[in-house]
Amino acid sequence: MPVRRAVCPGSFDPITNGHLDIIDRASRLYDVVHVAVMINKSKQGLFSVDERIDLIRQVTEGFGNVQVEAFHGLLVDFCKERDIPAIVKGLRAVSDFDYELQMAQMNNGLSGVETLFVPTNPTYSFLSSSLVKEVATWGGDVSHLVPDAVNRALAERLTKP
Repeated sequence: MPVRRAVCPGSFDPITNGHLDIIDRASRLYDVVHVAVMINKSKQGLFSVDERIDLIRQVTEGFGNVQVEAFHGLLVDFCKERDIPAIVKGLRAVSDFDYELQMAQMNNGLSGVETLFVPTNPTYSFLSSSLVKEVATWGGDVSHLVPDAVNRALAERLTKP
């Protein structure tokens, strides 16, 4: 029987409980889930790509079927190189769907890769990495929004002079 593979792409700066929920659910549907951390050289992240990969590996190690790596360029090329036929994306709101549908249609047209949309757990419907960083920067408590390892990394990063 062939191995069923999917990819969960994103910048994950940092990974949130919302991201983790989607990865967890994908890991129960597929034999191997690749978490593809986007490299955007024009955008300075709070965490380096290597730090993000390390944090994601820490918080997904219990799943047993998640592989984490960086990618640069087109997601469909990442998929072709690894024989991944499906992209799994979480949707928080209708506004996410409008953008993601266009991307899904483009990706399918370029390579035949399918996109599966997973509705976000309502608990995380408002959650984004940008919001987490903003709240944490101002000293707000984000411990219920991110895994413990990420919360510690945020506290360390944002309290350095």
